Amino acid sequence: MAKDTKTKKGYVYAIGRRKSASARVRLFKGNKESLVNGEVIGKYFPGEAMRKVWSKPFTLAGVAGKYFVTIKVSGGGKIGQLEAAVHGISRALSLIDSNKFRSTLKKFGLLTRDPRVRERRKIGTGGKARRKKQSPKR
Repeated sequence: MAKDTKTKKGYVYAIGRRKSASARVRLFKGNKESLVNGEVIGKYFPGEAMRKVWSKPFTLAGVAGKYFVTIKVSGGGKIGQLEAAVHGISRALSLIDSNKFRSTLKKFGLLTRDPRVRERRKIGTGGKARRKKQSPKR
């Protein structure tokens, strides 16, 4: 496997990334509360829409309630952090049993690192990445 994913004592470790956000995920067996930066995951990522996103890897793999995670996220905004966490959870699940989970998670695109990042601002564009400065008519 990749060098950023390791199996350690009592948990499986993986890293997920999206835009400038990075999530370090520890996947444990059991049904305790999942934590993000020491806070309950439902509180850190509030709302039903976000709950569906972070629970998607567990439901697709069919292991909802059998595993829980502790996640440390840094960088980016909330949505980037959420997607980085989902990427890390998916990677950790695929490390547990790649024959069973990997094909399902890959089919839904959860194991693919999304390479899209914010485009840098260029000089002479008036504050935006692709905007051109207005030229005088005469």
